[in-house]
Amino acid sequence: MISKAKIKFIKSLQLKKNREQTHLFLAEGYKLVGELLAKQRAHTIVATHEWIENQSCVQANEVIEVTQEELKKVSLLQHPQQVLGVFPFFQTGNDTIDISALTLMLDGVQDPGNLGTIIRIADWFGINDIFCSHETADLYNPKVVQATMGSITRVRLHYVSLVSVLKQLPEDYPIYGTLLEGNNIYDEQLSTNGLIIMGNEGNGISTEIRQLVSHPLRIPNYPPDAATAESLNVAIATAITCAEFRRLSK
Repeated sequence: MISKAKIKFIKSLQLKKNREQTHLFLAEGYKLVGELLAKQRAHTIVATHEWIENQSCVQANEVIEVTQEELKKVSLLQHPQQVLGVFPFFQTGNDTIDISALTLMLDGVQDPGNLGTIIRIADWFGINDIFCSHETADLYNPKVVQATMGSITRVRLHYVSLVSVLKQLPEDYPIYGTLLEGNNIYDEQLSTNGLIIMGNEGNGISTEIRQLVSHPLRIPNYPPDAATAESLNVAIATAITCAEFRRLSK
């Protein structure tokens, strides 16, 4: 059984200010919680008897067994999946770009679903680090966490001043940016390392950051002279861009 105070505490973690104060975040579902438990000890696990019974050992400070109906009271999902976990924030290490690797940079991606999907895309394409502007959605937003489908455990996010980070890079380091006026990505020679910058859903890459892009890229529509959608969703554009980089780096 779960107390009203515990329900209130868990639900309070929907708000960024409470997450930052406690350094705790929420995750739901047996797959996501399972991946997080493999990485670190949980603060609290709230789960049905069925889920607990199938675990050989649960690394958590507190395990609360609940019925499915009780789980619904604390869950943020429409259809709870047996378990909810409260976990501590990750340690991200230093904020220096590894210039030998392919890295993503997000300039004001504000939709939590887009950020979570981009993290999952980065995981799929072997990109370990994403550098985010402070205007980018919060990694620990429950919608972001759920959308990562577990990739949050393998991809590191760094919230930094993008301009400061970019200005510290070597002059010959390739900085790619997706721009409507960029060069056709399928005609470009793409490097195995470098930085790929993706912009805000509505405004794209900001003017200040755009000036630091050395290799502007564009994903062409088809046919070129046809009236099509104004732009691609930023997560879809990220997937296409990363796929092209990896295709050419084989």
